[in-house]
Amino acid sequence: MRNVRLLVAYDGSKFFGWQRQDGFESVQQRIEEALHALVGERVIVQGSGRTDTGVHALGQVAHFHADTPLADDRLRHALNGTLPPAIRIRRVETCAPDFHARFDAIGKRYLYLVATSRFQPPFAREFLHWTYEPLDLRAMRAAAGFLQGKHDFKAFGNTGSPRKTTVRTLRALRILPHQRGFGVIAEADGFLYNMVRTLVGTLIEVGRGRFPPEQVRAALETGERTLAGPTAPACGLYLLRVRYPENVFPGPDRGPRGVPGLFQV
Repeated sequence: MRNVRLLVAYDGSKFFGWQRQDGFESVQQRIEEALHALVGERVIVQGSGRTDTGVHALGQVAHFHADTPLADDRLRHALNGTLPPAIRIRRVETCAPDFHARFDAIGKRYLYLVATSRFQPPFAREFLHWTYEPLDLRAMRAAAGFLQGKHDFKAFGNTGSPRKTTVRTLRALRILPHQRGFGVIAEADGFLYNMVRTLVGTLIEVGRGRFPPEQVRAALETGERTLAGPTAPACGLYLLRVRYPENVFPGPDRGPRGVPGLFQV
C-alpha cells in the first residue's frame, strides 16, 4: 500500500469544482474513477483544498493510498490515458506514508488574469476576466501594499467552510501589467473562501476610482465586507502552487528523450 501524491492541472470551466458532489462532475470524481479503472478498487483522492466551479489549476496537489505495481511514471501515463483532456496529471511521486496534501500544506500561490480592452476579447472567455474601464495602476499597487502582511481578512472572505480564525499572512500581492491586461499574484499561508477573488475585485475597484486605496485599510481594521470590493469571477483564477515543508516533485520533468521543450522552471 503506497501513498502517492499527484501534481494536477485542470480546466475548471469543464467541472463543478474540485470536490466530489452528487449529481455534478468534479475533478476529484474523475481522478478517483480513473484510479478505480486502473487498480480495481475504490480510491479516495485528497486534494490540498477545494477550487470552485470555473477555477483552474496548474499546480493542485493531491494524494491517495493504493496497492498498485505501476511505477510512478507508468502510473502517470496510465492516468492521463484514462482521464479527459481537461485534466492532466503533471507529476506522480510515491511519498511518505503520513504525507497529507491538505494538512501538510504551509502556503499557496494563485494567479488571477484580467484582460483590458474596449471590447471583450472573442476568445478565452473561460480563462480570464475582462474590464473595459481605465485603471490607475499606482492606486492599485498602493492598495496592494496595505493588504500585504498579517491581518484579519474577515472583510475579504465570503461565507464558506468554517474557520477557527480569519487571520492570514499575505506574503505577496503583486500586479503584473502587460499590453492588453494584467495578472495578480497572491501568495499566503492560507486563504479564506473567495479571498483571492475578493482581493482582485477590490484592486479593480480602486483602479477604477470607486474608492481610495486607504479604504482597504479600513476594511481590514473593521472587518466590514461592504468596505471591500466585489468578488471577481471564477474564470480568471488559477491555483499555481502549493507549498510544503519538504521539497515535493523536485527537479525537471525528464522524459525518455530528456526534458521537453526549451526550458522548465
